[in-house]
Amino acid sequence: MNPFFNKYDTPHGTVPFHLIKLEHYEPAIIEGMARQKAEIDAIINNPAEPDFANTIEPYEQSGEMLHRTTTVFGNQLSANTSDELQELANKLMPMLSEHDNDICLNERLFARVKTVYDNQEHEDLNDEQRKLLKDIYIGFTRNGANLNEDQKAVFRELTKQLSLLSLQFSNNLLKETNDYQLHLTDEKDLAGLPPSSTEAAAETAEEKGLTGWVFTLQAPSYSPFMTYADNRELRKELYMAYNTRCAHPNGQNNMEIVRQLVNLRMQVAQLLGYKSYADYVLERRMAQDQAHVYQLLNDLLDAYTPTAHQEIEEIESLAKEMEGDGFKLMPWDLGYYAHKLKERKFNLDNEKLRPYFELSKVKKGVFGLATRLYGITFKENKEIPVYHPDVDAYEVFDKDGSFLAVLYTDFYPRKGKQGGAWMTSYKEQWIDRQTGENSRPHVSLVMNFTKPTKDKPALLTHGEVNTFLHEFGHSLHGMFANTTYESLSGTSVYWDFVELPSQFMENYSVEKEFLHTFARHYETDEPIPDELVQSIIDAQNFNVAYACLRQVSFGLLDMAWYSREQEFDGDVTSFEREAWKRAQVLPQVEGTCMSVQFSHIFSGGYAAGYYSYKWAEVLDADAFALFKKHGIFDQATATSFRENVLSKGGTEHPMTLYKRFRGQEPTIDALLTRNGIKR
Repeated sequence: MNPFFNKYDTPHGTVPFHLIKLEHYEPAIIEGMARQKAEIDAIINNPAEPDFANTIEPYEQSGEMLHRTTTVFGNQLSANTSDELQELANKLMPMLSEHDNDICLNERLFARVKTVYDNQEHEDLNDEQRKLLKDIYIGFTRNGANLNEDQKAVFRELTKQLSLLSLQFSNNLLKETNDYQLHLTDEKDLAGLPPSSTEAAAETAEEKGLTGWVFTLQAPSYSPFMTYADNRELRKELYMAYNTRCAHPNGQNNMEIVRQLVNLRMQVAQLLGYKSYADYVLERRMAQDQAHVYQLLNDLLDAYTPTAHQEIEEIESLAKEMEGDGFKLMPWDLGYYAHKLKERKFNLDNEKLRPYFELSKVKKGVFGLATRLYGITFKENKEIPVYHPDVDAYEVFDKDGSFLAVLYTDFYPRKGKQGGAWMTSYKEQWIDRQTGENSRPHVSLVMNFTKPTKDKPALLTHGEVNTFLHEFGHSLHGMFANTTYESLSGTSVYWDFVELPSQFMENYSVEKEFLHTFARHYETDEPIPDELVQSIIDAQNFNVAYACLRQVSFGLLDMAWYSREQEFDGDVTSFEREAWKRAQVLPQVEGTCMSVQFSHIFSGGYAAGYYSYKWAEVLDADAFALFKKHGIFDQATATSFRENVLSKGGTEHPMTLYKRFRGQEPTIDALLTRNGIKR
């Protein structure tokens, strides 16, 4: 029995991971495509005059089985992949791309959609229905519906190549990350490293059948090494390994893939009548056009650059004090000496904080914050199937006790998991138009946190606490969804708005009242000392300008790649260095290249959209200012945020939603004030 063929017989209709096998995906996807084709044929063969009820709604609801299967397949490719799964993806992606094109380029279907769109004034549609109709109509035009037959053939080929190349980019990066290890056998090489790091490295070595210690390019291993290791040559070795991934002359080199992805996306955009891929993307963003994106990036450059140079000069001054006047600060030194300076200025060390951020307590704190703000509660349910032993599943209940959502948490790195942290969904929210039932979402949080060891539980850094809050903010956006149509639900919003709920939650990581709700020593249960909390607060803007310029540099690089109007056949590294040079504060190192590992913009959906993080940061600072005014746990403000932003999905333009919550358009002032740039 193929579990994808039938309705899931599990709690809340959750994915029956325990029944799914590799061989189930392909037949389910093929059957899913066939069912959707039949559903589309029924729409276009309907003899009745096209209207919202017989064209738009059935189109919105089509492909249920296919979507259900590909959602699991795609999420497993990121969170729990294997060589066999990746091989199957290479086979299936062109088929799926062709299927999508068959729908988007179907002239008879588009004719019906266009008829409804052109005659919408004759129907009694509500605002959400009008938004759905507009999105579907524009979706067709942006996916080639107005092209002639020759152009459609070209469009099909371009999109097929894009789907394969973006998958290959990700697979190469995962393999390069997993293949490297720094194997140390001399205890002297561990000088400076905290016990949490060396214990984890010893366990990694043991898992690999080696003696000594093994450090990897996974964040929980890499970051502490770059922060604490006294051995500068080993820091350099690890830094170079990390920053040259996919730039080596081997099968995982992404240089040519970058060229092809940039050129293919430009060709798609120009085929559709746009000058560049950035113009194509930004038409459906809050920013609207390149001018607004560059205005934001340039405003941030102007505001933060002087302070960023001061920050680096202060770090280098300390390094010279410690090492001698001839010392030159290099990128592999930044984390190490920045930590020394932070400790000197604020008496703050992440290792001092770890014992107070034991994962189970952090989880209670984050869940408890949602309870305090919104009244929702979380209950683990062992009966809900999960895809890996590391994963836990929770039922989430609303303040009135009704079922709200399923939440999966997946915290630790492993070989088959992509790096980084993200929120995703296995099921979106929608309202059944026949029964009126509000079908609730199934949301997943995937992270790569410090793992427990034999002797200690998972003890997080403050940065990891921040990451948890960030991704949890995305999950609230998904869990609070309350729209009629699935394609408008939850995080289905403009990409430069989607980071508002996540970055908003990060504000709590430096709030004393919040930290005191959960931060207790994992051994003694003593609350975190006030002086440590104050150090966190005092240090919140440490190196904030450098961090800002780093994000701006990524935004500039992204825009440089996708604002191109001519084919690129040059040197990727040289182009990169020119693109982001205005935002660089430290020397750029020969052999390193960000673009070939920049999965956000080459395989992760952020192409011409990386600026979104800074765009949303302006929004989140402005939004949190309202909470600061009324109280950071103020339920009335939280209810307004939920009702006007978190529950609305993409049913209205994001600025309309934001102004309804905030009462005004955002300005950069709140961000500059929060960061201490403006007083």
